[in-house]
Amino acid sequence: MGIFGRKNESTTATAVATLPVDPALAALTGDYTIDPAHSSIGFTVRHAMVTNVRGTFAEHEGTLTLDGANPGASTASIDVKIASIDTGIADRDGHLRSGDFFDAEQFPLMTFRSTEAAQLGGDTYRITGDLTIKDVTRPLSIDLEFNGAATDVYGNERVGFEGSAEILRSDWGLKWNAALETGGVMVSDKVKLNFDISAIKNAV
Repeated sequence: MGIFGRKNESTTATAVATLPVDPALAALTGDYTIDPAHSSIGFTVRHAMVTNVRGTFAEHEGTLTLDGANPGASTASIDVKIASIDTGIADRDGHLRSGDFFDAEQFPLMTFRSTEAAQLGGDTYRITGDLTIKDVTRPLSIDLEFNGAATDVYGNERVGFEGSAEILRSDWGLKWNAALETGGVMVSDKVKLNFDISAIKNAV
């Protein structure tokens, strides 16, 4: 059994209740706050059909609840400030914040709220939930690797996760594009989301 649990349709509720709890996982049980200074939420998208543009959202916050006794009950909640988008080019960032794309003034946040979690094998997990962009909410599954747990030099208990997911931006109303003279379009519809999360256990 892992942090997010292993989904097994053939396992009865009684059998689940009698499974022994891994002490190492039980020790991780608790509420955590994502540390934005040591976490990254970003994206990669194909530009002009020939190269990739990478960007990050500098401002975000979130929480995790890990349940070692019932890992499938673990949850995640993340809020991302759209105006903090950074691709390294100010003009491009301004266009992404505009109504052509995110419309950051009217829709300042992108949010994710988990609804389900399951172990895929070893330290690999899939967390499923609702991603909301521009008032459009659609399901999203994120594959994550549990990078481990440690106590830092300040005495904080930390856990780390790294993962990714692919979406079609048009599903969330991000449809702006421009045709290229040589064929194709300026910006790919497919976007890869990247997550590198470090979270600190809250004091009891």
